[in-house]
Amino acid sequence: MTRTGSLKATELGTQPIRQLLFKYAMPAIIAMTASSLYNIVDSIFIGHGCGPLALSGLTVAKPMMDICVAFGSFVGVGASTLVAIFLGEKNYENAGRTLGNVIVLNVILSVVVMSAGLIWIEPVLRAFGGSEDTLPYAKDYMEIILYGNVVTHIYFGLNNMLRSMGHPKTSMAATIVAVTVNIALDPIFIFGLDMGVRGAALATVISQMIAVIWQFVIFCNPQELIHFKRGIWRLDKHITLRSFAIGTSPFLMNIAHCIVVIIINRQLVLFGGDMALAAYGVINRFIFVFAMIVMGLNQGMQPIVGYNYGAQQYPRMLRAFQLTAICASIVMGIVFILGECAPMWMIRIFTHDAELTEAAVVPMRILCCSMWLVGFQMVTGNFFTSIGKAGIAIFLSLTRQVLYLIPLTLCLPMIFGEPLSGVWWSLPVSDTLSALTAAFILWRQLPKFREVNN
Repeated sequence: MTRTGSLKATELGTQPIRQLLFKYAMPAIIAMTASSLYNIVDSIFIGHGCGPLALSGLTVAKPMMDICVAFGSFVGVGASTLVAIFLGEKNYENAGRTLGNVIVLNVILSVVVMSAGLIWIEPVLRAFGGSEDTLPYAKDYMEIILYGNVVTHIYFGLNNMLRSMGHPKTSMAATIVAVTVNIALDPIFIFGLDMGVRGAALATVISQMIAVIWQFVIFCNPQELIHFKRGIWRLDKHITLRSFAIGTSPFLMNIAHCIVVIIINRQLVLFGGDMALAAYGVINRFIFVFAMIVMGLNQGMQPIVGYNYGAQQYPRMLRAFQLTAICASIVMGIVFILGECAPMWMIRIFTHDAELTEAAVVPMRILCCSMWLVGFQMVTGNFFTSIGKAGIAIFLSLTRQVLYLIPLTLCLPMIFGEPLSGVWWSLPVSDTLSALTAAFILWRQLPKFREVNN
């Protein structure tokens, strides 16, 4: 009897690329949108149930949460990419071992992160800007999140695996289940049980636990080509090192993002005060909505590119990259048009405060002027991650944030007559330089694939 996973894996190498990209990207986009909705609703419940200081506490805790996510992607993204490559190579034994390694590595790494986080939680949160007023909320929230870190890592790791195995809709459904349960539990724990921010964190962990149970049911099905069975749980040195090598790119990107957020926030407060920081938050929320669509496109592209790279079907691999890059450029091109032509309308979606609206209009135009390049840069970095080119992916993931953005954020305020303008312009300049760098590296790499194919 033909196994379900085998059929799904085969379609990655046979069906039309346009059809595959739509099939795999749309569930990912819907899942990312659902996650965005959860973040908005979660903030509303916490704001009304716990007050503005609680929201400030969550802002302080966010970089620490991002670090936890970074360690999760260290395993999950690398392993799921390997699975897609192994399936393309018809190496089903190593694909199965990778599934077992995902669970074991996530458990080990998440326990280490949890232990370190709980030991140094106060000094870390203070370093991220926690005050005497906001620190208690941030600490209460993060303690629960850290205790549930094992569940979170396994949840994201298995979701990535589902996409690579040819189950994008199942991966989407797992995300929607987690989001729905989370939103349902929030008011019960926050208002009904009067648990405050701890209730919000507990709702997050429980919702992910329910999704993990469902994922385990799927992976226990012997009809799946890749499923839980004896012999896959022992750590394989080759698989572990390759997973870490591929996962290093998104890991470093997330860590660098945390550092950049802290530096930019400090520079904005130094030269523009709280209103400049608020304006940056509004603009980021606007851009983030469209960036999530591009991230969904990237998630849809990853198994297609990885499988066809493993199967040495390079024209299909390049076609998948080309279509994704075009779609991503169109999406971020819309950001460029809206940000340049209707900045005030976009800002008023998030706030009706006249002072904040006025403070955000010019920065909106500055930050959006390079958005039409950002989609291409994001897809190019993910393309090299998807084919296991860890070195190139790491370099591209760090060019914008470390090589360009941090130095520009620190130097341009000293060059511009108005320092705040220098902070704003550091963002589009770094976007442009990183897109040009990505284009140059891609130009150098593509002929190699064409030569192999010929």
